[in-house]
Amino acid sequence: MTEKANVGLVVRPTWLSILMSVVMIVAGLLAIAMPMAAGIAVNVFVGWMLVIGGVSHLVYAWHRRTEGARAVIWEVVRGVLYVAVGLYLLLNPLVGLLSLTLALGTILAIQAGLELALAFELRARPGWWMLLVDAALGAVLAVLIWATWPSSSAWALGTLVGASLLFGGVFRLMSAIAIRRRLGRRHAGPPPGELPTAVPHPA
Repeated sequence: MTEKANVGLVVRPTWLSILMSVVMIVAGLLAIAMPMAAGIAVNVFVGWMLVIGGVSHLVYAWHRRTEGARAVIWEVVRGVLYVAVGLYLLLNPLVGLLSLTLALGTILAIQAGLELALAFELRARPGWWMLLVDAALGAVLAVLIWATWPSSSAWALGTLVGASLLFGGVFRLMSAIAIRRRLGRRHAGPPPGELPTAVPHPA
């Protein structure tokens, strides 16, 4: 395969990455503009993932039915629990949104505690304060969600998901553009008016 063909194989995924980046940025902006709708969409997505995961556990339990009752019962219990929670979220999206927002505050608090401990462990290294700032922001956000719950359910989940999509899309877009520019400089050839350097042949 020629070098030009290899470049083409790289450029096509790069265009796809740029397209996906734009989709993520648009989705992130929409989620930030409509956090309540975005939060309900996340609730529905989590509900379906739990249902699908529960069904897969039940199917797996059926295939393991010859390995003993203990393994089968454990898989069946997990499968039924996943399906039940998933259906509850799907049938009660607003209540599910309240629960997911409270869980989000708890996760942010736990993450802030872990980052705080890691920041003090790495305080002798440069840049450790960035972890400290991140931990502080996470803790403030967790307290804000808890203090204003359940009203925080109207904005917290959708806004954070939107911000994650937005920044992830921007980072992906910048990376894809940088790759395309690097490939373009590598294969553009010498500037106009400049002759390529002759390579001496051995005598």
